[in-house]
Amino acid sequence: MKRGYSDEHARAGLAAKLPEIETWPNQYATGYEIEITTPEFTSVCPKTGLPDHGTITLRYVPDKKCLELKSLKMYFLAFRNLGIFQENAVNRILAEVVNATKPHSATVAGDFTPRGGVYSKITATYQRGRKR
Repeated sequence: MKRGYSDEHARAGLAAKLPEIETWPNQYATGYEIEITTPEFTSVCPKTGLPDHGTITLRYVPDKKCLELKSLKMYFLAFRNLGIFQENAVNRILAEVVNATKPHSATVAGDFTPRGGVYSKITATYQRGRKR
C-alpha cells in the first residue's frame, strides 16, 4: 500500500527559522505556574497546503527566566505560513520554550479545529530531570 505522506512531509517545518523567543529575569522564587493561551494559532498542512487552526495553551513553572510575551506572539505568528504537522508544531513549541527558559516543568497543548470531522488534541510535556 502506498503512503499518502512522505518522510519529507513528516520533517516539514522542523528546521525552519523562526523568530527568537525572548526572556526576562524571574523576580520570584519558584512555586507558581504561568499559563498562556493563544486562541488563534494557525499553521499549514505540509501535504495539502490547507490551514490548520487551533488553540495553543502553554503552562510552565519558571526557574530563572520568564517568557517575554511580544516575542512569543511573533514566534507563534511565524507558524502562519509554515508547513508543519500539528504534532510537530506542539513538540517544537515545547522544545523551544524549554530551551529559552529552562523551566522546572512545561506543558504545551494544541487543541485543533476539526478536519473532516476529526478533532486533534496534542499535548507534550517536559519535567526537569526526566527524559522524554
